Amino acid sequence: MRAKHLFSKVAVVAMIIGLFLAGCSSDDGNENNNSEAGSGDKVTIDIFQGKVEFKDQFEALAKQYEEKNPEVKINVKTVGGGTDYAPVLKSQFSSGDEPDIFNVTGPQDVIDYKKYLTDMSDTNAAKAAIEGTLATVQDGDKILGLPFNQEGYGLIYNKLIFEEAGINPEEILTYEDLEKAVKKIDSKKDELEIEGVFALPGKEAWVMGDHLANAFLAPEFDHDVMKAFEAETVEFEKGDEMKRFLDLQNDYSVQPVLSLDYSQQVEEYFSLGRVAMIQQGNWVYPSVEQMDPEVAENIGVLPIPVEGFEGSIPVGVPNYWAVNNNSDEEVVEASKDFLDWIYTSDEGKEAVLKELKFIPAYEGYDTEKISDPLSQDIYEYASEGKTIGWIFAGYPSNPWGTAVMGANAQQYLAGDMTWEELMKDGIEKWEEKRK
Repeated sequence: MRAKHLFSKVAVVAMIIGLFLAGCSSDDGNENNNSEAGSGDKVTIDIFQGKVEFKDQFEALAKQYEEKNPEVKINVKTVGGGTDYAPVLKSQFSSGDEPDIFNVTGPQDVIDYKKYLTDMSDTNAAKAAIEGTLATVQDGDKILGLPFNQEGYGLIYNKLIFEEAGINPEEILTYEDLEKAVKKIDSKKDELEIEGVFALPGKEAWVMGDHLANAFLAPEFDHDVMKAFEAETVEFEKGDEMKRFLDLQNDYSVQPVLSLDYSQQVEEYFSLGRVAMIQQGNWVYPSVEQMDPEVAENIGVLPIPVEGFEGSIPVGVPNYWAVNNNSDEEVVEASKDFLDWIYTSDEGKEAVLKELKFIPAYEGYDTEKISDPLSQDIYEYASEGKTIGWIFAGYPSNPWGTAVMGANAQQYLAGDMTWEELMKDGIEKWEEKRK
């Protein structure tokens, strides 16, 4: 009973103090009341994105924006790594649990999600986008997405291992050069204290179906994503080259490749110096740095050897941010403001370069501040025009790269499909999806 009476007295005192403070604040006019208006109703932005490589950094950036804009709440959900983003995104929309900001990869996604895509042409980011980076998300005068960044990929290698093996990476241009270097490293595995030359993540269909295949298919479409998108068939003009490059990785990889996923490839093997090379891109740098900063500062990128394009690497825009025009108007505007802040504010630009470690796809950046050696290498390749087209965004939908090419590559590695069958099925499925 004593506790109950005490609580009642405290409540009465609190009420009196509250009334007194309310009376005092009313003497200050309406200015303070206006500043508090709406503070209880936050605008919530739900983001569904597929780049696990910058998950933590992106969430931290969202928190930074929330601190500057307390009326906005941002929820970030990331799907990727061992899970394909595209089918999960489709499920999100089918279930009615639609995100406010999501990712599209190119022209087919623009068609598939067109009714959901907000016109971004009035954003500062769209106006600052580097020429050519918006080609796959334009519909007349409308701009239906904003580029994440520019990325490039090839064979990420450990410079210290190469040095110990007596290999000069600058001398590796052709397939024959690469094969010779691989065999030399393999012969010194015990001395170098590594388990394999490569770690091929055969469990990841996108590594083979999107990235590896892209390097060898781009030349037949003149390195133009829209030509690939409009093509009624694919001919695998460099199919034999593609096969031997995949075989080389498989033959000299830690095994079994079909159970090896992305995180194991990057974190367990490459970042810990257990292999000399992996087929990946500059997006792996944050993971490598987190695992071992010393390794991270001693890595570089070698081109995938494609005859006629030696010394070049694939460079392009991997993903675009899209804003759902089914969302409430205030959410749409808040989403556009958030994306503008990331790419055009001083704080955002700093984070893009130093935290997300992006190669910017926008004007107005001090590219000398690109903070990691992989991105510096790739920016240099791009600046010198030593690039191979990023045409896998123009593959047929549903998606041909992972569901057909990647899945067939897995069957090939398992011995359940010949290379000739792989190419034949790839051509048939491409043509079916283009009808």
